[in-house]
Amino acid sequence: MGIPVVTLKKGEGRTLKAGGAWVFDNEIAAIMGSCDNGGDVIVRDFDGYPMGRGFMNEHSKIRVRILTRNIDQEIDEDFLRMRVKDAWDYRKKVIDTESCRVIFGEADFLPGLVVDKFSDILVVQSLALGIDKYKLKILDLLKEAMAEDGIVIRGIYERSDAKVRQQEGMERVKGFIGAEFDTKVPIIENGVKYIVDVKDGQKTGFFLDQKENRKAVAGLSAGFSVLDCFTHTGSFALNAAAGGAVQVTGVDASQLAVDQARENARLNGMEDRVEFVCEDVFEYLPALEKEGKSFDLVVLDPPAFAKSRNSIKNAVKGYREINIRGMKLVKDGGYLATCSCSHFMDYERFTDMLHQAARSAHKRLRQVEFRTQAPDHPILWAADESYYLKFYIFQVCDEK
Repeated sequence: MGIPVVTLKKGEGRTLKAGGAWVFDNEIAAIMGSCDNGGDVIVRDFDGYPMGRGFMNEHSKIRVRILTRNIDQEIDEDFLRMRVKDAWDYRKKVIDTESCRVIFGEADFLPGLVVDKFSDILVVQSLALGIDKYKLKILDLLKEAMAEDGIVIRGIYERSDAKVRQQEGMERVKGFIGAEFDTKVPIIENGVKYIVDVKDGQKTGFFLDQKENRKAVAGLSAGFSVLDCFTHTGSFALNAAAGGAVQVTGVDASQLAVDQARENARLNGMEDRVEFVCEDVFEYLPALEKEGKSFDLVVLDPPAFAKSRNSIKNAVKGYREINIRGMKLVKDGGYLATCSCSHFMDYERFTDMLHQAARSAHKRLRQVEFRTQAPDHPILWAADESYYLKFYIFQVCDEK
C-alpha cells in the first residue's frame, strides 16, 4: 500500500513554501489513504506539485511536520544518519561542543526533537509524535558520530515532560534511557563551572542558548557592581564575576535555583564577591530603588512572559515594568543587558517596548550591541519559531 498523500488547499501552505516545516490543520484540503498518527505522509500542493515528506498527527494543530523536501526519500537509517552527521558537523564548526545543543528541532530538519550535550551526558526532549518513533535510533546515531571524534557518551536522560506534549496527544515522560547515572552533571562553560541538574532543572537542566551572551557580559564587567535579575542558577552573575566584577548580586524567586546558584558560586570560589537572594524581582527592584541603590551593570534575563499570542499584551506590561525598574537602577553611564526568550515577543515588539521603558524611566539608551541565541541554536529563516532570543546591551545615560 502506498504512502498516504496530504493535499493542500489552493493558496495555502505559505509557511511551507517559504522554507518552513509545518502544515497546519486548516491548510489541508484532503488526505488520500489511511495513516496512523505519527505515520509518514507525502504532502502535495493543490495542483499535485510535490511539497515534501514528513509525519502526521491529527491530534495537533501542526498536522504535518516535514522531514525532507524529496518525496522519494525513504525515512530510513541512512537518512537519519545524514541528518545527525550534518547537525554534529555544524556544531563542531560554530561552537565549543563541550556543552551545547546538538539537535534543535526544525532548524536541524528533525522537527520536534531537541538534544543537549552536557559534557558526556545527553538530554533529549521529544515534542512531536512522529519523531518519537525515531528518537532512540537518532540517539544511537548521535553517539556513533561523537565516538568517531573520540567522545564517549556516559548516559542519556529524557526530559519529554513539557506540557506541549499533551497538545500532540502524548504523555509527559522523563527518566533514564539506558544505564542510570548521577543526574547532577558537572560542566564548564566559558571557563565557569556549574552543576547541571538534568533531572529536576528547568527544561533540559541549563540554558545553553545564552552562552555567547554570558561571555559578552563577562567582557563588560571588570571593576563593576552587577545586579543579575532572574539569575536562575547564577550563570550571568558568575560570568560577570569571572570577568572581574567586584560585587555581584543575583536574584531569583525560586529557592531551588538560588541554592543551586550558591553551590555554583562555591564551585568557582566566588562566594566572597557573589551573593544570591531569593526574592520576587518585581518587588525587589522597587525596594532597591527606594533604598537608593545603583549598579554599574544590570542584567535582565526573565522567563518567557509571552507563552502564546493571547498573552502578549500582559507580557509587554511585564517586560516594560522590569526594564523601567532596571534602567533606574543603572548608574549614569552604566550598562543594561536585557533580553526576551519568547518567540511571540518578536524583535519589533521587544524593541518598541524598550523605547517606551526608556522614555518612562527618563533615560537615554546607547546601543552597544544586539545579539540572539548562540549558534548551536540556529535560526532557520522561514521557521519563525526557531528565532526566539533577543538580547541587547545598552549604555544607560541620564537625561541631561
